Order: sequence, then structure tokens, then C-alpha cells
Amino acid sequence: MTSFSALASREAPIRIAILHVGNDVDADDADIAGGLNLAGLVAPLRLAERSVGAERFELILHRVSRFDQIAERGVTINQHVHLALLVADDTAMANPAAPDLDEIRKLAQLCQQARFWGGVGTAVLWLACSGKLSRIRSALPWAVYADVNEDAEQAILVPNLFELDNRCLTCCGGTASIDFSLTLIHALFGADLQAQIMEALCVERVRSGDERQRIALQTRFGALQPQLSEAVTLMESNIEETLSTDDIAQLVGLSRRQLERQFKQYLGTMPSRYYLELRLKKARQLLLESNSSIVQIGLMCGFSSGAHFSTAFGAQFGITPREERQRKLSAA
Repeated sequence: MTSFSALASREAPIRIAILHVGNDVDADDADIAGGLNLAGLVAPLRLAERSVGAERFELILHRVSRFDQIAERGVTINQHVHLALLVADDTAMANPAAPDLDEIRKLAQLCQQARFWGGVGTAVLWLACSGKLSRIRSALPWAVYADVNEDAEQAILVPNLFELDNRCLTCCGGTASIDFSLTLIHALFGADLQAQIMEALCVERVRSGDERQRIALQTRFGALQPQLSEAVTLMESNIEETLSTDDIAQLVGLSRRQLERQFKQYLGTMPSRYYLELRLKKARQLLLESNSSIVQIGLMCGFSSGAHFSTAFGAQFGITPREERQRKLSAA
């Protein structure tokens, strides 16, 4: 995942355009109508807009129920827009008025006029099926994995909450839209504003993008690749007392080479690397949410020495465990 710090900009105002395709564009409150995908994204951004003022941040919301309304309503996105996101209702794929693949490609081309672009919720599936996410790491909602076509398989589909790959941002939607929106605010305006909005929305913790959609692995692989799902479950259950790759392969009834092949094919990484990232993400969560010492956290996450823990953590996140803990103290 590209670091969200890449989104930082000194331009003023920073403009974010949201293009929502849904069924209730004439609802009284355009910000909250459209389901959780839209509301979770817009609510934190609206609070940010009010806090910093229009001279620093402008949120532009376009809402249509049909593709032809884009031209009718004069919807435009250009290079002065910092980020453009296509958002779709979860039910929009079944809507007879939903755009076809050619229309989705045109929607994507419109969003791509901005410096950064992407999709939220079912719109990630739309973009993937239209071929616009080829070779791009994309956070596809777990509930729509069964709907992917051959073009969507060219995307690097990951069961994460949200992703930034070069210029493209994707979010699985649902409650992750809130985490995604708050992460955008942190990247664009800093930790203080993010903390202020978290307090206003009664949000205790912002999940990171690389946290997993909890049902995603079982939904995508459970029936077809039960041994892969079982291997991941074993890793998640053995964070402190780690298992070797050979141990995991034996426990799920595969050879080491077969297990490595499944991880590479379906998760894009090797079992040892996936396991290490799980442990580091758990360590990061503990650094931010617990009062355990850094040494204790390292041991709790399977690292035999503080030096090994610090080196691995720095390689994964770009900062040391001590610096991560200091972020928690500074935000308090």
C-alpha cells in the first residue's frame, strides 16, 4: 500500500469531489441519504470542511441516479480537484438504471481527471469489472467477490478495508468508509483535526487500511480453498507462540510448497510474510491501545528480542515502535 502521506498537499483550497450513483438523489438530506457507504465518507469530511473553512477545503458532492444525468447536471472534474471518488449503493448493481461497463469507463475517466481518484463500496466492483483497476491493489467489498468478471480478476483484489496504490484509492465501504474518511483527514490536515472529528463522532479508534475485512477470507476462499482459510486462522490464533510454515502446512494437510503456492496465488505474498505482517499489525494496535511496554508488546507478538521487533516494525511501517507509541501520547 502506498502511504497516505502521499496525499498531502499545500494547495488551498484542497478539493475532494464525490460522485454518488444511487436511487435517492432527491432525498431531503443529500449528505446522509444513499446508505452507509456515502454517509460514512461524507460526515467526517463535512465536519473537516466546517472546521478548517472553505478557503482551505472544499467538499463537492455530485449525486445522480442515471449516467445521463452527469451531462444534464453539468458535472465536471478537472486537475484542480485533488481527489475524486465514485461511490455506489450496495444495491445499485441490481438497479436497472445502473451504468453499463462503457458508462462505468466514462465515469472512471471523469474521476481520473483529478490528481487522485478511486471508488468506494460497490463502485470498486464497477471499476474492477470495467478493467480500470488492472494491476492495481483494490479493496473489494467481500460481499461482491462472487460478481467479479475476467477483467476484475486482472486487479489485485485484497481483503483489506481500504487501499492507496499510486494514484488510486479504493475502500470496501460500510463502516470502513468512516475509517477511510478519517484517514484522509489525517493525511490532508493532520492528527489534531482528525482527533477533533473523532471526538465529535464518538469514534474511539481509526482502523488502518491494511486491517482485514473479517468475513472476506472466508467468503472468498472458504468454500474453494478451505486449507488457505484454515492456515490464516492458525496464524491469527498463534501470534505470541508462532508456528513455522512447515508446521502450518502439516496442520492444514498441505505440503510447504502447496501452501506457498496458494498464498502467492490468492493473497499475493508468501506465508511467512503474511504471518509477519499479521504480528506487526497486532503490535501496532497494542502500541496505540494498551499501556504495555514496547518490550512486552514485542514478546506478545512473537518477537524474541527488542532489536528484531524494532527493525521489523520500522521496515513495515516506516517508523519505530517508540515513535508509534509517541504518536499515541501526542494525540492524548
